[in-house]
Amino acid sequence: MEPTRSRSWSALALAGLLGAAGATHFAKPRPYDSIVPRSLPGEPRTWTYASGVAEVALAAAVALPRTRRLGARLAAVFFAAVFPANVKMALDYRAKAKSPKARAIAYGRLPLQVPLVLWALRVGRSAP
Repeated sequence: MEPTRSRSWSALALAGLLGAAGATHFAKPRPYDSIVPRSLPGEPRTWTYASGVAEVALAAAVALPRTRRLGARLAAVFFAAVFPANVKMALDYRAKAKSPKARAIAYGRLPLQVPLVLWALRVGRSAP
């Protein structure tokens, strides 16, 4: 595959991931509400919807070549910013999860953030 096609595919895949994740914040908000850190002001649902809007907006920015560089960089920041929610989820599931699979998913999200940040940065660097 040509380098530019590969870069485009990677950017569109990242945009698709962000868009799908953002949509789930509206389709099934309850799991997201439960991982909003208690230290944030306001209602968890507000943060769930706000992060869903952010992910959909980032998806659009990454999908469009003209805004891809900025969108990808902001996506990297976003992935780092939501890390505390993933830590909270892992800590909560340590005690609450009824199945090993649920605990594995909760803990698996922690190291997943690193490749997501790196992927977004790579897409941003390779943007036109």
